[in-house]
Amino acid sequence: MKKITVLLAEDHIIVREGFRKMLELEADFEVVGEAQDGRQAVALVKKFHPEVVLMDIAMPLLNGLEATRQVLKAVPTTKIIMLSAHSDDAYVTNAIESGAMGFLLKQTSAHDVCRAIREVQSGKTFFSPSISKRLSRLNPQSPDRAGVLQKKVARLTSREVEVLQLIAEGKANKETASELGIGIKTVEKHREHLMEKLDIHDTAGLTRYAISAGIIESSVQLTII
Repeated sequence: MKKITVLLAEDHIIVREGFRKMLELEADFEVVGEAQDGRQAVALVKKFHPEVVLMDIAMPLLNGLEATRQVLKAVPTTKIIMLSAHSDDAYVTNAIESGAMGFLLKQTSAHDVCRAIREVQSGKTFFSPSISKRLSRLNPQSPDRAGVLQKKVARLTSREVEVLQLIAEGKANKETASELGIGIKTVEKHREHLMEKLDIHDTAGLTRYAISAGIIESSVQLTII
């Protein structure tokens, strides 16, 4: 039997181990790698070319939405299922806009997780039942707040999104430069471009925007709310 190759991208070890053990019970799945942040997920997809990735939205260094965009650009045949503890319309809309073919709540049953992987691998879409019920009213082209936010994010380059996430995570310019392997002046230029494109002119505003757009979760920066 040809197995469906799966990569797990989740920053919480206990959650990642739970998914691995669950999938190892199925004869038709093979977990080929595990990533603890979005950047590592992109690198492992390029290395292993898994058929399906279970991708957490909220991960350090590079969030799941931007990681999904980079994965699909590098390996278009890989299918992405987004994972989240939240089912807000903004999260679901942003996941779809990023190219994910599925969206699962982390409390989804093992049966539905396995079913989602098989469905998505075959080219279909799959959403947690509670999300699927209301999905018909989610229109990415509608002028709702989620759509507006996502259109603004779409205007940003991949590097700008990475810088935005690190800013929102509280990283200073020097730390961001070290993390991305670029110069401090380059980071400062990216910051200027972000503020210009988003019409936001302070770090707190950029952080609030990153939370609203689903780039980081609110728990990362509770102090600015």
